[in-house]
Amino acid sequence: MTFRQFAFRNIVRNKRVYVAHFLSSSFSVMIFFIYALLLFHPNLQGELASTSITISQLGMMAMEVSQYIIFTFSFFFCMYSVSAFLKARKREFGILMVQGMSPKQLHQLLFMENMMIGLASIIVGILTGVVLSKLILLVSASVLFIRNGLPFYIPWQAISLTALAFIVMFLVVSLLTSRLVKTNQLIELIRSADKPKPEPKASVWLALLSIVLIVAGYATVFYFALKEQSPYILLACVTLTVIGTYFLFTQLSVYVLRLLRARRGLLLRKTNLLVLSELGYRMRDNAVMFFMVSVVTAVSFTGIGTSFALLNPGLAAMEKPYAFTYNSLGNNPYEEEHWKMIENELGRAGFEYESAKIEVTHTNNGEGLLTLSDYNSLAGMLGYPPETLSDPNEVLLAPTTVFQQTQFNKKAMLPETVTIDVRDSKYDMKVKTAGAAIVDTYVEKVIVVPDELAERAKFESTEHIKFVVKDWEYTQEVARKIEANLEEYPDAKGGFYFESLVTHWLTSKQENGIILMVSVLIGIVFFTFAASFLYFRLYTDLERDRQHYNMIAKVGLSRKEMKRVVTAQFVLMFFLPFLVAVVHSSVAFMALQQLVSYSVLQASILIFITFAVVQFIYFIGIRWRYLHNLMRAM
Repeated sequence: MTFRQFAFRNIVRNKRVYVAHFLSSSFSVMIFFIYALLLFHPNLQGELASTSITISQLGMMAMEVSQYIIFTFSFFFCMYSVSAFLKARKREFGILMVQGMSPKQLHQLLFMENMMIGLASIIVGILTGVVLSKLILLVSASVLFIRNGLPFYIPWQAISLTALAFIVMFLVVSLLTSRLVKTNQLIELIRSADKPKPEPKASVWLALLSIVLIVAGYATVFYFALKEQSPYILLACVTLTVIGTYFLFTQLSVYVLRLLRARRGLLLRKTNLLVLSELGYRMRDNAVMFFMVSVVTAVSFTGIGTSFALLNPGLAAMEKPYAFTYNSLGNNPYEEEHWKMIENELGRAGFEYESAKIEVTHTNNGEGLLTLSDYNSLAGMLGYPPETLSDPNEVLLAPTTVFQQTQFNKKAMLPETVTIDVRDSKYDMKVKTAGAAIVDTYVEKVIVVPDELAERAKFESTEHIKFVVKDWEYTQEVARKIEANLEEYPDAKGGFYFESLVTHWLTSKQENGIILMVSVLIGIVFFTFAASFLYFRLYTDLERDRQHYNMIAKVGLSRKEMKRVVTAQFVLMFFLPFLVAVVHSSVAFMALQQLVSYSVLQASILIFITFAVVQFIYFIGIRWRYLHNLMRAM
């Protein structure tokens, strides 16, 4: 038997331990290949249909960044998994060295094993990606709203990039991990599995600090949503929550289990002594792994759920409530003609619509003045009740953005009086606020004034014709015809500007479609790695658990009781990090709900249920396999 054959048989003999590492590595190779497949697709190199070159460039940038993320995370994942396996095989390495294997040969053996697994992962991952490439292109075209689809092509560039990147990665991992085993302490290697574990300890102050940090992180994210949308506040929220989660698993969980063990009535009931004692050691040994699993899973949930929420048409309608807007700048002689043409196109297409013309006067301070009658015309079209001004010296401060709407409704950023400076006159007016952001203009601050005051203060102004269309999501063809008709007036360019909500929505959908693809694929990879972490920890401890339960069985532990003990431990190990991730993500979704006017509940529940079902199936499969291996020892 050659040395290469010996390395191969070592892998086959330890296949149960290496299977999760192999499958997860193959999966990350496949996802990396998918990004490369889209990155080099000839139809995605220029302009995406319905939008612009900018959106296409955004998509390509997102694909490249995602590849870097997948590659970097795969590197650390491989380092973690291989080091875990090496730790579990220390006794085996000690026996090999006793039989005459030199340290150099041991390092060579580990290098060959890791490279064999890596090369097999690359081949399987790329082949799987190629087989699924047609389906991937169909789904991608649907998500990116490309009407003519993405044709299949031979992705030689994607195959070459993926193979080269992961060969280099596995080569580096193999070189590094082959040096992790210290061969100068032979007795240490042989007795590594027999070393007693110290009693799990935890600090009550650090346990309390974990709660304080997580609560502070939650409070910060709501401050971000309700008060100030600053990236530094969001960063502080994430930092506090991540640190708090680390102490939750390393300190609070161990401390709570210690308190439970102190209750003798609970501890001595049935098999609780075994369950609580084992959980204390498992939580201490696996705390960092649980921390990584919960954080990675929470990132996956939040990223995917936010992307789904951004695809909601309510977001586009919330930002721009009108299906079409015709802005007339200066002295535009074609205004009435264009208004009639737009109405004719809508009528021919069979759409129900309402239209209204408003005039916005500009003050010396750059504010916009809108008459109360014009404002109520807009409110009526959008289904809002009319506003009234009870005092001639009273004005209405109208929000022009959703952020202003939120602040005004909470009486924040709201002055008691405002000075209107128009022409050579100034008017000091009392302020009340409108509830909804229905004034969609280029002016950041719009003041609704009585009609008679607007006539006295009339100065430079722009006119806007607003169209509210039922089923605006289907007006893409009408919008194209209107834009084509307006192109026939080159001499009037600069005198008007036409906006279409459906075009804005489709552009936004393609932007968010790119984000959705990136977040879903990265989220699935992260979730797969998180599940693999659990698998690694369980199976690296399998031999010790076999001996442990075999000894306890000799003093009376039945198989039924063993199943109950193992199941109780598995439930906590599989679902505690998952539950923490769900709580973190739920808080993020509640904060997101404060920023939008439509519900994100359905998207978030769908994400949680989908991943919960996958996690439960994984739990059932791993539990059955683990119990099967323990039963053989008994």
